[in-house]
Amino acid sequence: MARTVSRVVVTVMLIAGVSLCGPAVFAQKGGKPDTGPGTTTAARKYLEGRWGLLSFDVMPPGKPVVHVGAQGSLVYDAFGNVKWEVRVPPDVVDPLRLAGVPSDNGVISMDGRAVVDMQARTLTYFVEGQPRLGAPSGPLALNRKRYWVVEGNVLTLTTKSDDGKAVSVAKWRKLEESRQP
Repeated sequence: MARTVSRVVVTVMLIAGVSLCGPAVFAQKGGKPDTGPGTTTAARKYLEGRWGLLSFDVMPPGKPVVHVGAQGSLVYDAFGNVKWEVRVPPDVVDPLRLAGVPSDNGVISMDGRAVVDMQARTLTYFVEGQPRLGAPSGPLALNRKRYWVVEGNVLTLTTKSDDGKAVSVAKWRKLEESRQP
């Protein structure tokens, strides 16, 4: 009797779960991911590898642009994992802090995942243990999307304020492709 009740409960839960998800669960495309220019797969492949920072500017509202002139690296792997680190010159640490970009002894870093949106041409960062939602805490807040533009081997990431104005612009040059085992 207990076994029959268990099967009925599991069956009801499965039916309820499928009905809550709707037919979209079954409409998902199977098979190989899309490939070729303009696809998410192509964008991810392009991002894979090591990048060197060419320039990084922060535009605080009502204040002069902070030209960071820093050294930095960005590494993006085949699984969407991303790690970036920027070393800030000592004379720029305080202006960046006042603009809402804190550093740890002159180092700004992030280690997490990046999701590519081809239609909006954005990257969204997710860092374990960090809340994604909430009010922005500065130009590099996680809830701000990075708008990307590719020109040859240069990737430009622009973070915008709620009114659409650029609040940071970082240009990265591809240094090496990702190595697959």
